[in-house]
Amino acid sequence: MKFNISYPIAGTQKCIVIDDDKKVSCFYDKRMGNEVEGGELDDQFKGYTFKITGGNDKDGFPMKQGVMVKGRVRLLLSKGHSTYRPRRAGERKRKSVRGCIVGPDLAVVSLAITKVGDSPIEGLTDDKKPRRLGPKRANHIRKLFNLKKEDDVRLYVVRRKIEKEGKKPRVKAPKIQRLITDVRLRRKRVYKAEKKARWERTKKAMSDYQKVVTEYKKKKAAEAAKAHEEKTTGKNAPVEAAPAKGAKTATTTKTATKVDAKNAPAQKVDAKTAATKKAAPTQAAAVDPKKATGKPATQPATTQPAAGKKTTKK
Repeated sequence: MKFNISYPIAGTQKCIVIDDDKKVSCFYDKRMGNEVEGGELDDQFKGYTFKITGGNDKDGFPMKQGVMVKGRVRLLLSKGHSTYRPRRAGERKRKSVRGCIVGPDLAVVSLAITKVGDSPIEGLTDDKKPRRLGPKRANHIRKLFNLKKEDDVRLYVVRRKIEKEGKKPRVKAPKIQRLITDVRLRRKRVYKAEKKARWERTKKAMSDYQKVVTEYKKKKAAEAAKAHEEKTTGKNAPVEAAPAKGAKTATTTKTATKVDAKNAPAQKVDAKTAATKKAAPTQAAAVDPKKATGKPATQPATTQPAAGKKTTKK
């Protein structure tokens, strides 16, 4: 089995091969993140402490932290899971991964040195490789050089010199991230001013809208009050409904009075004729019976109404 041992402090790495199953068995049934004493692996690692950081099985499938299985399983992986990189937004894929428990089916086990022993390991702890690239973030540069807030971070960037044959040497430096400059402060002020102006503009528009709404409500209330007043005074009184059958109305009484007024002369004529009828027997009695024409006196004389006058029978 291969063991890929790294020393993060020095930035070095070394791969060793151990075929003795008795020495390798000390890693069996251990999980990722567990620590193992180096003396159990080999005498040259006496005093060292190794931490299991990962590994691959014989078919190349990587170990995945959190999968409590010795063998291989198929999992539906999405964005944020280890051992998987999505190519599209929202993409998921079912992949085969190796469990986090160490077993004999592994081909490579990755280890990291957490504690250094008495004797140095050749090519691992006796050598120190310089850091190729320095920190890029502004706060990380301040932490590395123990800078204060007033210090200029740009003067402490780790630069590297590049030399090529036939060309002038040049220096490369990383672009500092999250660096507060005068341009950044100006942009902040502009953004803050725009935000404040936008807030005031919205507030003014809201007040104007409220004024329009109140005026509209007042106008509607005045119109409603005026309509109610006209209705109560009778200017806009509603039309009366038609009377039921057999009910007497004022129009019939008016027509009746008009008819009586037309018949008024006829009633006067009747009164005159009645007066002549009453006066006729008295005149007949005053006449001498001898001078009567030959008719018996017992028969009363009838009087005829005057010409041109009509009589009405009751």
